[in-house]
Amino acid sequence: MHDPEKDGGKEEARDASPGLLAPSDGATETKTASHPLQVIAWMVVNTLATVFTNKAIFSEPMWKQSQLKFASIHFLTTWFILFLLSRSPIGIFVPRRAPTLHLIPLATAMCFNVILPNLSLAYSTVTFYQIARILLTPTVAIMNFVLYDQGLPRGALLSLIPTCLGVGMVTYYDSIPVEDDATKTTSLLGIIFAFTGVFASSLYTVGIAGYHRKLNMNSMQLLFLQAPMACFLLLFFIPFVDRLPSLQHVPLRLSKGMLIVLSTLFASLVNISQFYIVAQTGPVSSTVVGHIKTCIIVGLGWAIPGRPMSDKSALGVLIAVAGITSYSSKMLKHKREKANEPGVVATGKI
Repeated sequence: MHDPEKDGGKEEARDASPGLLAPSDGATETKTASHPLQVIAWMVVNTLATVFTNKAIFSEPMWKQSQLKFASIHFLTTWFILFLLSRSPIGIFVPRRAPTLHLIPLATAMCFNVILPNLSLAYSTVTFYQIARILLTPTVAIMNFVLYDQGLPRGALLSLIPTCLGVGMVTYYDSIPVEDDATKTTSLLGIIFAFTGVFASSLYTVGIAGYHRKLNMNSMQLLFLQAPMACFLLLFFIPFVDRLPSLQHVPLRLSKGMLIVLSTLFASLVNISQFYIVAQTGPVSSTVVGHIKTCIIVGLGWAIPGRPMSDKSALGVLIAVAGITSYSSKMLKHKREKANEPGVVATGKI
């Protein structure tokens, strides 16, 4: 799946980098007013369906060790749905071609962008998984500074300090073993996968902007090309990395394999809708939705396993969410002020 917080992280990243995923001339994506229910529906699907369905699947050890196969199924389904959407009478977008060699780096980054966060979800609590994804915002900001000379206003930069501090507190307290076997904690592997996943997602988020400009494609056209290529690349490594699970090992009370089918459909919808919905809602609405999504996932992550609210990591969650909310507010204000300045042209090193 396209990790949900990753999607939320991209929302934040777009706020940190004006025009980060904007298509170039000739590949303009139409922006129309979006009904609030569209945003809410996207948030609910992204939050409840994708994260918790995948968490249920990854709770089975055999599926936890089949990450490449799991991602390849999602990539293939995403491509198939995009194919249907490109055909008449739907015709949402027109497929375009691009040199295969040019897309290999992007497809490779897409694989890491999906697999590492999935591994983090498999070896972590839902709360830590979601809070760690907040680091996507400062990481993208750093990459944009290094690659594109895009600095940050002082207020936004200071807001990242409590954000990182809060994530650090959650990392520490959420990884402490507890006597109650029913209460799950985050393992060292979960922490490693979380932070490497943040770096991979940030690199993918920043890098895809160059492909939009270079290939003159919109988001759906680019995803239509990279999804099957990413699936094809994973096929080479599945026999050496994955264990082949049986569908009877999926933890279901429903019919066998139902969670896999649901997860695939949910993830595909998220992959396809993420750019479309964010483009329609605008930076303010998409940022608010991202923060609400984080709060819902964290809240349910505590409620479902019955963790006490006295958990010390709760303080870290509050600090991290407050910090990233303050950062988003200051960046949106900075972007509005910068947009009002005449003759401002964005330039970069590459």
